[in-house]
Amino acid sequence: MTTNGTTRRNVLRSGAGVVATGTLAAPMVHAQGTAGSLRFAFWDHWVPGGNDALKTLAARFSEQKRVNVSLDFINTTGNQLQLTAAAQAQSSSGHDGISLTPWDVGAYSDKLEPVDDVIGRLVAKYGPISPVAEFLGKHGGKWRGVPATSGSQNKPACVRFDLLQEHAGIDIRAMWPAANRAGPTANTWTWDTFLRAAEKCHAAGVPFGLPMGQFSDAVDWVGALFLSYGAHITDNTGKPTIRGNAKLKTAIEYAVKLAKFLPNDVWAWDDASNNRALIGGKSALVFNPPSAWAVAKRDAPQVAEKCWTVPMPAGPEGRFLACIPFTTGIWAFGRNKTAAKEFLEFITQRDAAEATTDKSGGYDIPPFASMTDFKVWETTSPPVGTIFNYPLKAHHQATLSIAFSPAPAELASQMYIQALNTKVIARVAQGGETVDQAMGWLEREINNMRRG
Repeated sequence: MTTNGTTRRNVLRSGAGVVATGTLAAPMVHAQGTAGSLRFAFWDHWVPGGNDALKTLAARFSEQKRVNVSLDFINTTGNQLQLTAAAQAQSSSGHDGISLTPWDVGAYSDKLEPVDDVIGRLVAKYGPISPVAEFLGKHGGKWRGVPATSGSQNKPACVRFDLLQEHAGIDIRAMWPAANRAGPTANTWTWDTFLRAAEKCHAAGVPFGLPMGQFSDAVDWVGALFLSYGAHITDNTGKPTIRGNAKLKTAIEYAVKLAKFLPNDVWAWDDASNNRALIGGKSALVFNPPSAWAVAKRDAPQVAEKCWTVPMPAGPEGRFLACIPFTTGIWAFGRNKTAAKEFLEFITQRDAAEATTDKSGGYDIPPFASMTDFKVWETTSPPVGTIFNYPLKAHHQATLSIAFSPAPAELASQMYIQALNTKVIARVAQGGETVDQAMGWLEREINNMRRG
């Protein structure tokens, strides 16, 4: 996943001399009687203190294995992390390993060291890995990176339970309590119910804060909506599946109806706009990780104490949950690949993953379903239990998803960057086209990308 129009292809055209800015370097951890050195680039966490767990884990690993470990934290603002990966892949030099945004694993799979041995040991201990993390991380029959905890996120609904109760008559906490069970009315949490609630909250002046522009928050929730209607736009080879696709037409028609009850400017919203709407008390619901709630806790506690996280609504084809998994890859040209594998296995153990999630205030999601019981989600407040249902749990009866699957990585990345799923809705809702006309445009766009 990249943003702001950056693709692997145009980055590589620009040459290998790309230097990342906005990095935060951690001091090198020196070990006595060194057995070599490692240098990793990780995503620079936007939760204050979110990088601290990795720094602590690196120091512990260095002491145990007598390996000097150096960490650099690189943010995604301006695509710095993606640019760094592209430059290193082209020049075959740089860090030993690097955080990769979702689609970049497939884009660089030929440059990444297989880690099937690491994955095998982890799965033996902790059970299956998230299917989305596997879809993104496994290429050519081999794992090309280790699914990460730091940075990986879900995007369920963060609800102002008081406003939804007052204006739509829905007791969302009774529906989705802070317990490993669904409430008696959970099966009514569907996109049809959601549409009616959106209309009522819009009329009350607290519309749902759902972005419809070209940024990741918009692309992610619309991607989950489409999948809940069975609306795939390509097959796994990248061939468009749009012509005569009744499920896609129904999903677009639904989104156009919903858009009427959203703020008028959602077509221009960025990834911070929905956060501001929630924190400012102007919205009854957003789709977001706990970061929006966490900022409200700091800046608008009267809002935070009325928030409750719940799964996304269900559609005709089931309930889907948008997720963004990071992967940590080891470059095939790395100097110390054995130690790099040991380090990634070390930071993926349950105790390490829990320390990482704790430091992020519950934001980070481990790749194993067996790790969705960390205490941080149970105890964090206010109110107690507010993010209990943030990780996907069995009683949600949901499927993790990422927009534009099952398309191949290079194509999916371009569709993601261009936000084709929100644009096709905009052409109807904003541009006055018929759904059939907009679907024809979508098919042409995908075919142009495939030829590019």
